[in-house]
Amino acid sequence: MRKAIKSFFVVSYEALMQLVFALPRYRAFIWLKEALLKLQGAKFGKRVVIYPGVWIAPGRNLIVGDDVDIAKDVMITTAGGVEIGARTLIGYRTQILSANHNVPPAPERIFGAGHKFGKVTIGNDVWIGANCVITAGVNIGEGAIIAAGAIVTKDVPAFVYVGGIPARVIKAR
Repeated sequence: MRKAIKSFFVVSYEALMQLVFALPRYRAFIWLKEALLKLQGAKFGKRVVIYPGVWIAPGRNLIVGDDVDIAKDVMITTAGGVEIGARTLIGYRTQILSANHNVPPAPERIFGAGHKFGKVTIGNDVWIGANCVITAGVNIGEGAIIAAGAIVTKDVPAFVYVGGIPARVIKAR
């Protein structure tokens, strides 16, 4: 019975978040999105823009600086911690993942092996292109530009362009 009640509340929470985060980017709706996340422990700077379709869960361990733009269909998992610096642009359908599944040695089962967490830190004035994946534990330096489609698995120095799978430094800005 206890499991059924917990399941009901989890699914209800997800449904509410889906409805709220589907709303357009009018300032009043952005305020509502931020308010729901703040109830869970998130912190937001001023003039943050959250497009429709963004998914941020669970909300705790999230810090967003001033003038951050989170584009349509971005997904951010915050269990391991996510900090996004001021004046950062996050492109369409990007995923910022602060947790991952543990991979046990063979022949142990993957299902039920647990999770590992790693804080993702994104510096000020960063531009993350569309369809990028930022994995747990990554630090992206100030002023970096992440090319569209890049998969970032290692730290990115400040003021460089990175791209590819896995992302590598292309050149300095």
